[in-house]
Amino acid sequence: MRQAKASEGRLARAGLALAAWSEHWFPDPAVVAFLGVIVVFVLGVLAGEDPGRLAFEGGKGFWALVPFTMQMVMIIVGGHVVASTAIARRAIRYLAGWPGTPRSAVAWVALFSMLTSLISWGLSLIFSGLLVREMARRLTRLDYRAAGAAAYLGLGVTWAMGLSSSAAMLMATRAAMPASLFEISGVVPLSQTIFLWQSAVTTAILIAVSVSVAYLSAPSAANARSAEDFGIPDPPSAKVEERAATPGEWLEHSPALSILVAGLLFTYLAQVFRTSSNGLLAALNLNTYNLIFIAVGLLLHWRPIRFLRAVAESIPATGGVLLQFPFYAMILGMIAGTGLSEKLAHVFTSVTSHSTFAVLVGAYSAGLGVFIPSGGSKWVVEAPYVMQAAIANRVHLGWVIQIYNASEALPNLINPFWMLPLLGILKLRARDLAGYGMLQLVVQLPIVFLLCWLFSLSIPFVPPMK
Repeated sequence: MRQAKASEGRLARAGLALAAWSEHWFPDPAVVAFLGVIVVFVLGVLAGEDPGRLAFEGGKGFWALVPFTMQMVMIIVGGHVVASTAIARRAIRYLAGWPGTPRSAVAWVALFSMLTSLISWGLSLIFSGLLVREMARRLTRLDYRAAGAAAYLGLGVTWAMGLSSSAAMLMATRAAMPASLFEISGVVPLSQTIFLWQSAVTTAILIAVSVSVAYLSAPSAANARSAEDFGIPDPPSAKVEERAATPGEWLEHSPALSILVAGLLFTYLAQVFRTSSNGLLAALNLNTYNLIFIAVGLLLHWRPIRFLRAVAESIPATGGVLLQFPFYAMILGMIAGTGLSEKLAHVFTSVTSHSTFAVLVGAYSAGLGVFIPSGGSKWVVEAPYVMQAAIANRVHLGWVIQIYNASEALPNLINPFWMLPLLGILKLRARDLAGYGMLQLVVQLPIVFLLCWLFSLSIPFVPPMK
């Protein structure tokens, strides 16, 4: 075995070593959330905050993210509904047939995961997971850990750089912004965030690096742990459609209702985009985005019974979000509901300058992302003092959001929170994928900080749009 490992390349050896470490030491995702609550509480006490108030604000904030939690759940549901349609499954089988070797399969799923996450991170997780299952069936010595970790790269590298970005969508939607934040920054349209050419170049570089690392770190057949080694059965075959026997079942099987309801939803969406005062992109918020996926899924499933089955299949993958989000909301409450937020604002304003702002904010956003892995809710915490500091240092506000987007995705590579839907499909544990995520993090972190700093110096400051 030692000789087999010695024959691997440097990155492949590193991946195997980190995978072995994470399988022994990596905790359950809920444990990470609980640790985050305790760590932030202790930090608050050390910063001079009253322990009783920290506990009160944490408990008070426990339900604060219920609307946002529902939006996140619907992203998972919508992504699964679309990915599980017949046309999507045919596409999965087609795409799974492209790679001819296990190593190229890992690189292929990495590329696919990152590109699709630019459109929808929910779709990326579900579709990439199903793609890995199909490729594992075709390529018997495909390393299931490396392929699963590659399927997660969309969440750890690119999701926030595209239309999935909660922060960019929130800042472009006046109705979704807290009034206090709007008074600081005003509306920041998508043309000044995810559609900046600097953002496109950054995204392209990160994708190229990630695919290369995924390819080079995938172990050879001798050291691979396949789906069979994990005891993972082949994906289930398509269910045989039952014939309707009663009037109630006729309605369940009739496409008429799906067509009519989807038609009404598309009519509404057309009106939203047509009447948007700030253009089509301004209408792309989380609610309209989720509604698009639900309407498309309803139409593509054709019969209500198929749509309902797809929704039911997606629900187990939402369990982690429903349970753990309130505990991350506790962390948010302890930070935003006490003096911690103001103290952080003072620190950023006092220690940053125009030339150092990008790196310091990037490092802070990545660090806080370990404890609050939700890009949207974490941005609500960070945005007031980060945007104040950006204005004081005359840093382009749209690029500040992209610095945040690129940096806050990094801890997702090792934070198991958003792995939960993928793990449900792959039938794996977070510790099985975390080692390869660590390897990607080590490579990606300096590149992200360098690009954020470099482009922050090239974009002129634009006053807030109010």
